[in-house]
Formats: sequence, C-alpha cells, structure tokens
Amino acid sequence: MSNNNRPSNIQHPLALGSMRNWLRLLWANGGVEKKYLPRAGFVSSLSALTIPLRIYERIAYRRVIENVSLDKPPVFIVGHWRSGTTPLHLLLCSDSTMGYVSTFQSIAPEWFITGNKYLKGMVAKLIPSKRMMDNIRLSLDDPQEDELAMAEASPYSFYHQWSFPRAGREYFEKYVLFRNVPDDLVDRWKRLYMNVLCKATHNHGGKRLIIKNPANSARIKNILELFPDARFINIYRNPYVVFLSTKHFFRSILAIMQLKDIDDEELDSNILWYYEQLMKKYLTDKDMIPAENLIDIRFEDFEADPLREVRRIYGELDLQGFAAAEPEFREHLASLAGYQKNHYEIDSNTIRKVQEHWGFAIDRWGYKPPVVESK
Repeated sequence: MSNNNRPSNIQHPLALGSMRNWLRLLWANGGVEKKYLPRAGFVSSLSALTIPLRIYERIAYRRVIENVSLDKPPVFIVGHWRSGTTPLHLLLCSDSTMGYVSTFQSIAPEWFITGNKYLKGMVAKLIPSKRMMDNIRLSLDDPQEDELAMAEASPYSFYHQWSFPRAGREYFEKYVLFRNVPDDLVDRWKRLYMNVLCKATHNHGGKRLIIKNPANSARIKNILELFPDARFINIYRNPYVVFLSTKHFFRSILAIMQLKDIDDEELDSNILWYYEQLMKKYLTDKDMIPAENLIDIRFEDFEADPLREVRRIYGELDLQGFAAAEPEFREHLASLAGYQKNHYEIDSNTIRKVQEHWGFAIDRWGYKPPVVESK
C-alpha cells in the first residue's frame, strides 16, 4: 500500500494474509489473467515471507484466545455498502469504552498481535492515508470491517470477489447467504468468525465490540446463534445514491485487487443483484431480533445530526455511557471538518434500473426518484 493513494501491487490486502488461503483461491479460480501476474507475484511473495509470524502467533496465543470470553454481546452495524456504515462505525468507536476489529487486524488477522510489538510501524508506512473510494482517513489503529479479516484468513468470504469479480455471485451465495452449502461449512465459518472477534476482544482488553459488516445483513440467524442478545443497528440510505456510490466503490477496490477483469454491464448487474438479495434477506430475517435489540437509522438523519442519532442508539439499545463519551464523539466529529463527500450525477436509465430492482426498498423507506436536470 502506498501513501500516494495510487493503485499499486503492494495495496492488495491479501498480501499479508494466509499463504494456504491464497493458493486455494488461485486454484479454485483457475489462476489470474496475464496482466495481473505482477500483482499475484507480490501477494505470493509477501504471504510466504509472513508464514513464520503466523506460525509463531498460532503457537504463542492459541490458548490465550481460546480463553477469551465476550462478556458483553457485540453491537453489529448492518446495512448495504455505501449506506453510511463506515461513518457510523467510526463515530461509535470513538467511545473509548468500546472495542473493534482494527485495520491492522483486518489485513493481518493471523499475526497482528505479534506485529503490534514489532512490525506495525513498518506496515503503517505502506498503507494509504485515505481510502481511495471516499477519502476517509485510514490508519492501522482505525476500526475496520471484520469481513476483510475473514477473507485474509480463509476462503469463507464474499470479499474474494474483489480479486475474482466474475465469481462474485458464487461467493455471495455461498458465504453471505449460505445458500445450498453443507452445515459443516457454516460451522467452520462460525468458528473462524468467533476467533476474529475473540482476538479483537483480547486486543481491546475485553471491551464490548462494535462490529461493522454489511454482509452480516443477510446473516442475522447465524449471528444470533452465536450471540442471542446481540444488538443490531441497521443504517439505510437513498437507494439511488447507494447504487452510484457502490459502483464507484467497487471500481476503486477492483483497481487495487482484481486479478481477472469484469465489464461494466456485468458489474452493474451484480451490484443490482447483491443489494436485492442482501436487503430482502435482512427484511425477512430482522423479526428474529428482539425488538429492544434492533434500531433502524436513516443515513440522512444521521448526517444531519449525528449526536442526536447516537444518543438514540445508546438509549434504545440500552448501551451505557453516552454522557461520558459525548466529548469523545464531539472531538471525532470536529476532526471531520472540511471533509468533502463524493458527488454523483444520475441519468434516467440508471433511475429506471434502480427502481426496477430496488423498488421494494425505495417504497419501504419512502425515497423519491431524483430529478434529472436537462442539459
């Protein structure tokens, strides 16, 4: 990863992950396209170099992690990508009584505890200072999605579609929807997921975790099997904006990660399908969550008055300590002064496609089609 924020081979997240996982992915996807061989070669080299770190951490910390208990049920932030999950996550995690999966853990889940002592400073020099897709600040200590940690350590993640985008629907069906997969695969996913969360809990001294992962929107049943008293925050946003932002997001990630190409038409089709599958599954399964453990947040309300919405979250989910954390929330919000969001132009054809595929969400949440300005 490069601080100049331009795509380079070193930015591929799998470079710090499991060598075994990497080889399995290459085999399952029939290798990589010729033009991406330098990128794949870099991932292979760095994965091989970090094997001793993974072996050491597995031996040194296995029993420590096995004995970690999550005394307070985690808070799970769900909602489709580009719906505001990241700014909400960052704000909630500015409460110093909360823990989370860090960016360092997400890119080196099998050796970050060891690396915290000796290698984090070196890795920090390699990562970009801002996320490419939205200019949000990025550092190794910041909160990050646990799905990336799952992808680094195993094949059980939808995020492998960033490397192999034409297999995206297959990854989504298997590892987000768990559709037509054997029970033992789901059990393996659960064990690995618990390992990721236990490591994060250890890293933050036993604090309650705030977990952000859009893919979990379709895993409500699985999360509740692990944490029956888990809290959930669903954040939703104008679907027309979500589509444009998601397409920009996907293209930005693919520039760093893809090892095979995908054309715009297939990418658009996949984005429309992912949202439809994810949000319909969430809306079907949300009734499994006890009413007192779930809150829905409209992004536009959060953007207008984030402290009001966070106060509501703490109150409705019975999370203690809003008053004590309020100065930290205000400090975090002050640090965002001058931040500029991406802006997108929409055309009538895009409006039609979004309405056709995502009309169920548009109607449920009361959004209106944007007005297309004539030129």
